[in-house]
Amino acid sequence: MSRSGTARRGLIAVTAALLVLGPVPGAGARPPDAPTGDPGVLLSWNAIAWRTIGVEAMKPPPVAQLYLGLVSTAVHDAVVTAEDDRTAASDVAAATAAAEVLAHFFPASTDALRADYDTWLAGVPDDEGRREGVRVGQEAAAELIESRVGDGRDAPITLARPADPAAGTWVPTGTGEMTAPWLGFTEPLVIDSPTKFGTDGPDPLDSAEYAADLAEVAAMGAATSGSRSAEQTDLALFWSDNPPRQYQDAMRDRAVRHGMDIGESAQMFAAANAAAADALITCWRVKYETAFWRPVTAIQEADRDGNPATSPDPAWTSLRPAPPYPENPSGHACLSSAVAQSLEELFGSGDLDLDVRSEVTGATRHYDTEEAWLDDVVNARIWLGIHLRDAMDDGRQIGRDVADAVVDCRFG
Repeated sequence: MSRSGTARRGLIAVTAALLVLGPVPGAGARPPDAPTGDPGVLLSWNAIAWRTIGVEAMKPPPVAQLYLGLVSTAVHDAVVTAEDDRTAASDVAAATAAAEVLAHFFPASTDALRADYDTWLAGVPDDEGRREGVRVGQEAAAELIESRVGDGRDAPITLARPADPAAGTWVPTGTGEMTAPWLGFTEPLVIDSPTKFGTDGPDPLDSAEYAADLAEVAAMGAATSGSRSAEQTDLALFWSDNPPRQYQDAMRDRAVRHGMDIGESAQMFAAANAAAADALITCWRVKYETAFWRPVTAIQEADRDGNPATSPDPAWTSLRPAPPYPENPSGHACLSSAVAQSLEELFGSGDLDLDVRSEVTGATRHYDTEEAWLDDVVNARIWLGIHLRDAMDDGRQIGRDVADAVVDCRFG
């Protein structure tokens, strides 16, 4: 059996224990000028990365996205180096880079990662391609790990909250203090600074724009809204799932359906995940610096905002509880826009062909354009009652701007 065929048999054993990925692309004989790696290995290690980061380490979505960006970048660099080298097996390089980076950042998962890696590698003949692939993967991982020393992760930063907060100031909404305030001060993966793509912040409390946004979420995002249709409620709940996991699943599915080779798959995961990580770093910095109140607080305490067009409703509650961080900009919009824009940069406008599944509703939604995808995300978060439209629009712009910069600079 060829090296690729033997390796693919090991991959299937590992993948079956994780999730159903569908047919492994590229099965059978490899054309003479084709990439030297099995793309299924990269998809398997993306699933392992999520298991390690999101399930075993239980990192919250914005932090999980940062680590997905780090792993995907190291894997991308290993694949590119191996493909350029042509003597190193790029599938071995990808698996090695992923395993090394994940074990470094998540030592509690080392045994599971080693078992995954050894199981697969046992099916790969010990030839020059394997040995060079291991070396390339180790070097890519070491370079990534070294580059993140002192990058600000987990720094002891807290969001100071005054004892008597002024109107418009964020306060916890029952789900705890701000999650990972250090994220906004972490070194980005690609862009120069977390302040490079900021926004003008929330609309003034006394503005007509603010009053209109508040009225919209009060009507459409209430737990017992009479204005929100059943279809709108379903869309809102669809997008209450964990977006980093949704997008990893969707990208793996796309890679399989389109028969993407290992280089194309590595580029896709790295561009989308790095852009999303940098967009969230930018987003968290703005959240930290503006610390604007969530709709539930704004609606219940509207008598404090100084706007004659608003009125308080102390009993108002949202369809779903607001996450534990300030309102503006929306983290979901930053992340989703960055992923969607990155994919449009790579595949072309109108050619996303992405199927996104929600474990909350059990449904799958198909998107071909960034516009349709983000229109749904924007509306959904308002209809959940957890964001004003201005926060969604600001997040959407951050994601687009960051993605354009990341793809052009690093992954285009």
